[in-house]
Amino acid sequence: MAQKMPYTYIRAGEAANVTTQPRAGFALMGGGTDLDEAFRFLCDRANGGDMLVLRARGDGEYNSYLRGICHLNSVATLIIPSREAAAKPFVAETIRHAAAIFIAGGDQANYINFWMNTPVQRELNEAIKRGVPIGGTSAGLAVMGEYAYSAQGDKADDPNLDGKTAMADPFGPRISLARKFLDIPILKGTITDTHFARRDRMGRLLVFLARLNEAGKAESQHVRGIGVQERAAVLVEPDGKAHVVGFGAAYFIEADRASGVLQKGKALTYGPFVVQKAAPGAEFYIKSWAGDAISYKLTVEAGKIRSTQTANEVY
Repeated sequence: MAQKMPYTYIRAGEAANVTTQPRAGFALMGGGTDLDEAFRFLCDRANGGDMLVLRARGDGEYNSYLRGICHLNSVATLIIPSREAAAKPFVAETIRHAAAIFIAGGDQANYINFWMNTPVQRELNEAIKRGVPIGGTSAGLAVMGEYAYSAQGDKADDPNLDGKTAMADPFGPRISLARKFLDIPILKGTITDTHFARRDRMGRLLVFLARLNEAGKAESQHVRGIGVQERAAVLVEPDGKAHVVGFGAAYFIEADRASGVLQKGKALTYGPFVVQKAAPGAEFYIKSWAGDAISYKLTVEAGKIRSTQTANEVY
């Protein structure tokens, strides 16, 4: 009897891979209903090759969807639900031959727990170096920056930490941060967040930025944040030129000149944070951190956000 493998591989399309020359690019998808335009960005850069969907839970539902909107040799889903699965040679080989990679939504704690410091992480970063386009939605986007909210607090599955809770205690047990799961050069010094306004995540991203910037002050290191709305995406070229697409905004946030009270057990008082809100159709340049965006400032006072926008609007 054949041994049951700890991973699941589901493939649609041609049985054999083809060799292509992919073009680099990064699709930062905010979650919610899948956005065709963002996936076509990845597919076009796969140049007719083989696209791979990675996830820790779930099924092969993306295969038929992507086959319907993209011209690819094949689409496959590889479900890697454990460190045992992540160590299997087939898993590394499959990632190695992908012409485009998409990390699905779910729980980013699984990606950190199951894939970090395994051949999966190594092959993903080697793919990035080769110019393979890569994208992620929801939890998949959450792990694309240099820093990530790893959702590994006092609950095993805690992706839904809201801003109010985070600001009440910026060192609370539900807040955990990881670094360098993926090494995407243009996203160095960033942390990404998803489902942004829908799940009221501005406050938690401000907490992450306050913590990371305070920790980096000795090295003059500044970390910036990118928050993406549901049904929106930021499509990024390797040189940092980005387009916002879909049906919601993206938020580019910096805290380079912010300061304040950042203590365990004490509500956050910190700022100012400079927010640039880019609507669908806007261009933004990540290297210069400037673009077609509305700019305003946020300050957190005793766990509550104050905004320079009319009517104290946060989003």
